[in-house]
Amino acid sequence: MATKTEFDFEVTDSGPGYNGPQKMGNRLWAPMFAMAIMAFPVALILSFVRASTIADATGPADIEDAAQLGHLVAAFGFIGFLGVFSAISFAIARILGRFRKGGGEIQESVGNEVHTLKMPVTAKVFMLFMMMGMMTIGVSVVLHFVAAGSVGTWSLESVARWGEVLEGFRRFGVAMYLFGIALGLGTITHVLRFQSIRVGQLAR
Repeated sequence: MATKTEFDFEVTDSGPGYNGPQKMGNRLWAPMFAMAIMAFPVALILSFVRASTIADATGPADIEDAAQLGHLVAAFGFIGFLGVFSAISFAIARILGRFRKGGGEIQESVGNEVHTLKMPVTAKVFMLFMMMGMMTIGVSVVLHFVAAGSVGTWSLESVARWGEVLEGFRRFGVAMYLFGIALGLGTITHVLRFQSIRVGQLAR
């Protein structure tokens, strides 16, 4: 039996519907996925252009072009990663919203009080990691564009150094997203367990 000691839930007379993050997930998962679909091919094409530029390099200008393209490849590639990781995260929020809304509607339809699970700690940390990952990758992408636009003004050593530093930030952002996604999936498991117990109570 789902109890207050095992699950932290609230009791209402009607279903609560979606909360704020779940509404956002419903609206944004598809645009984020579309952004990833557009960004990855651009990064792939630029990588082919960069490889050709390096292969045919005959002077300093070609080396500068290759350095600039290197930053653009990374920028568009991680716009794609930002999009796909955000789409997954928003999809998890969307799934949790369906459980919240649908579970409330089922309980309400049988004329019983509605038990709604309060937001677990895992869900709160999931959103925190998602925001940290989004900001880290987003700032890295912007700085890649800055570095690409500064080729010819900065030395090639500075341009290369920025690339190495930003690679570390990008990987940190990816790690934040992956930790968040793992916690989001754990939250789904927690919600499913609560709702399965609640359905059993309604059946009895």
